[in-house]
Amino acid sequence: MTAPAAAAPTLVFVYGTLKRGGANHRYLAGQRFVASARTAAGFLLYGLDGYPGMVAGGAADDAVTGEIWEVSAECLRELDRFEGVDEGLFRRAAIPLAPPHAALAVQAYLYARPVAGRARFGATWPDSD
Repeated sequence: MTAPAAAAPTLVFVYGTLKRGGANHRYLAGQRFVASARTAAGFLLYGLDGYPGMVAGGAADDAVTGEIWEVSAECLRELDRFEGVDEGLFRRAAIPLAPPHAALAVQAYLYARPVAGRARFGATWPDSD
């Protein structure tokens, strides 16, 4: 009997506390760093309560910097829990990246609640623009 095939890894774009050196990077322990990257235009960062939330809908020159990680199915489930996907805090969605990574199919966690009254950040968390 053949063992079931393992689920293919998923590429995830992280932009906040999950990045290398971030307070929650431990959730990516044992996963593979792929590259530093930037979203395609049209994404914004907002400061939440000690962490950022990325939303779609920025202007043509708005983009977010972060990192691409190749994660296992088990890690992806853990990231979904950490990001509060079931509670409606974040939603995981496919997003476009800027060149040279535009051809990669990546997922990211988009903030799923209203941002009214939240401070808008620059392109990088922590803000360094």
